Amino acid sequence: MIDLLGQSPGMWVAVAGVFGLLIGSFINVVVHRLPVMMQREWQAQCAELQGEALPETEPYNLARPASTCPSCGHAIAWYENIPILSWLWLRGRCSACATPISSRYPLVEFLAGACAAYAAWHFGFGLQGVAACFFLWLLVAMTFIDLDTYLLPDSLTFLLLWLGLLVNLQGLFVPLVSAVIGAMAGYLSLWLVYHGFRLLTGKEGMGYGDFKLFAALGAWLGWSMLPLVILLASLIGALIGIAMILFAGHDHAKPIPFGPYLAVAGVIAMFWGKPLMSLYLGG
Repeated sequence: MIDLLGQSPGMWVAVAGVFGLLIGSFINVVVHRLPVMMQREWQAQCAELQGEALPETEPYNLARPASTCPSCGHAIAWYENIPILSWLWLRGRCSACATPISSRYPLVEFLAGACAAYAAWHFGFGLQGVAACFFLWLLVAMTFIDLDTYLLPDSLTFLLLWLGLLVNLQGLFVPLVSAVIGAMAGYLSLWLVYHGFRLLTGKEGMGYGDFKLFAALGAWLGWSMLPLVILLASLIGALIGIAMILFAGHDHAKPIPFGPYLAVAGVIAMFWGKPLMSLYLGG
């Protein structure tokens, strides 16, 4: 099977895309449950510090309990959980109570599948393509969590960072020295910006999760790609922020998560960073 995938680029792309759709279904679980798990952990820690006992509850993690409709409690059968197809078949509604199911679920699944298929096509069959898939899937998960909660969980940012250093032990994307310097420079640069902004304005311009995500991008892409990433993230953020204020009535005083813009910029840098840098330096 492995030999067949290596000899057939089309099949490799198709398999990666289908597997990405399945991972996308799991990413939906992560996006929904991980913030709740974090909140419960914080509550348990607070109770422990105050010497209080928390009431016993049913296990709640990425595997348990089984997925149910949040409105009626209908247990979702396997055939109702097929990526994209089940949502279309159910016409975007629960089969038991007809409550609408958010279109975000098939969107996340599509993004995970499309990203995997493109990574497989771009890098070809091999470890580089597989590693790029994990890079993209983690960014998709963090993007939607940040949009919902303004949080970038340590469990995901640190995983992305250590994976970046791991895959670059043998220079899979960049030399290890560049990856290590990229991780340090990514964290410290935004840390300095954060504290400088805080000293000048008395306000917090971003969260610590952004530092960690930028460090993780540096670990994958190397230090030389960080200026491009932060430039792209700032440009994308500014354009979307202005559009939201002008056309969606977004309150300019309400914060906008920066993590999704870093994620998009990281994806652009992974696939097209070198040509963009060459174009800029050559111009």
